[in-house]
Amino acid sequence: MSSISLKVNGRVHTVDVDPDTPLLYVLSDELQLRGPKFGCGLAQCGACTVLMNGKAVRSCIRPVSSVGQDEVITLEGLGTPEKPHPIQQAFIDEEAAQCGFCLSGVILTAKAFLDENPKASDDQIRQAMEGVLCRCFVHTRMFRAIKRYAARKV
Repeated sequence: MSSISLKVNGRVHTVDVDPDTPLLYVLSDELQLRGPKFGCGLAQCGACTVLMNGKAVRSCIRPVSSVGQDEVITLEGLGTPEKPHPIQQAFIDEEAAQCGFCLSGVILTAKAFLDENPKASDDQIRQAMEGVLCRCFVHTRMFRAIKRYAARKV
């Protein structure tokens, strides 16, 4: 066990964990954050996605010791229920959430991609989202929400 300091959603947390512990487990078990979820454990479904330095990262395979000084942003760190982040508001407006299991991956992947590519085409957005799996079949509404957020950025 090691004492590791992490900056998560704007706050510094110190946890006493094995340095090889996946970041996902620290976020969920130690910090009680519910945005990133355990899906596949192989970084293939996207349910565990967080942002680090503005990039979408799969937290299920990233050892907590590799975070270093990078700030981790989870779905909870984007906005609040009273003042959602614009991408969260787009999902609310489009009623684009069903069970919510994939939302961390969908929203954070879309945000990271569009922040870097604000004028992305529909095909580019679809390609960027290919690695995030959703089983509820609300893809059309999710895509409309992502496009709504993209329109605000241009």
